[in-house]
Amino acid sequence: MADAKVIPFDDDRSRSGAARRRGVLPGGGRGPATAGPAPVSALPGGQVPEGAAEATGAAPQDGDAGAGSGWDRRIAGGLAFLRRRLTGDYDVDEFGYDKELTDQVLMSVLRPLADKYFRVEVKGIENIPSDGGALVVANHSGTLPLDGLMLQVAVHDNHPAERHLRLLAADLVFMLPVVNELARKAGHTLACAEDAERLLQGGEVVGVMPEGFKGIGKPFGERYKLQRFGRGGFVSTALRAGVPIVPCSIVGAEEIYPMIGNSKTLARVLGVPYFPITPTFPWLGPLGALPLPTKWTIQFGEPIPTDGYPPEAAEDPMLMFNLTDQVREQIQHTLYKLLVQRRSVFF
Repeated sequence: MADAKVIPFDDDRSRSGAARRRGVLPGGGRGPATAGPAPVSALPGGQVPEGAAEATGAAPQDGDAGAGSGWDRRIAGGLAFLRRRLTGDYDVDEFGYDKELTDQVLMSVLRPLADKYFRVEVKGIENIPSDGGALVVANHSGTLPLDGLMLQVAVHDNHPAERHLRLLAADLVFMLPVVNELARKAGHTLACAEDAERLLQGGEVVGVMPEGFKGIGKPFGERYKLQRFGRGGFVSTALRAGVPIVPCSIVGAEEIYPMIGNSKTLARVLGVPYFPITPTFPWLGPLGALPLPTKWTIQFGEPIPTDGYPPEAAEDPMLMFNLTDQVREQIQHTLYKLLVQRRSVFF
């Protein structure tokens, strides 16, 4: 038997062969590396055999992995959200506002209504400051207060800082079961000067609709005619907090439930301010409660500063009257302008 030939480990040929496989030339420079495993040919259907893509380092095709990972993240996020809700591992502020629930659930429910159903167009969002307190004063209409909810979505989804609007609601809202809890979770609070001032001084954007039930409960023949703005309590609150007042005009909400009548007897029995009668309600039953798909426009006007007034200005009735009238006139003028520009109620 012939003697076996032993190749020592430090043999030059062994080193040069290994260097060539690593793409390093004998002189120390870099050269073209030897190709790795041969590429895998696609099957007749155009797909790479399972497991071959990983072996060859091929990228996944048609974005399947990206889509899968996207759904995985959504499912994981949803499960984490449910776990926090069940364990109570979430925060609410002193008013009961639950930011996580509002962002992930309530806004997700209201957003399709604003974007797809009412197709809300927002103008002048830059008039709401990026930080610090501000008081948004808007007209109120629509038989049911959907305009407040759409206003909340409009501010959050269109403002560059994604600011949250904290609405001041009437007593009736906090007397209704379920509605009371949802309103608190969404950041709404009772329409009183003390709560409003605390929110404004805390740097929040607060929304108020001074017309109240007189606005949403007015007959269809008086649409877009502003009702009385009360005694100007919102102006006094803004003066005390030293925040700007941002007038807001909403067009489109008046026609979602055209109120052609009001059953005062039923309203007294039910303990509500009014019982609306529309072309579809109560004649069509629950179907009549479906709002008409009108086209909405929400415009925020030029802010009215209040920080230049002395502290005692909040007690000056003449100043409050003048500022209230200025805000009301600005909203009314903008409403008329938007109505002239509107092509149709529904488009």
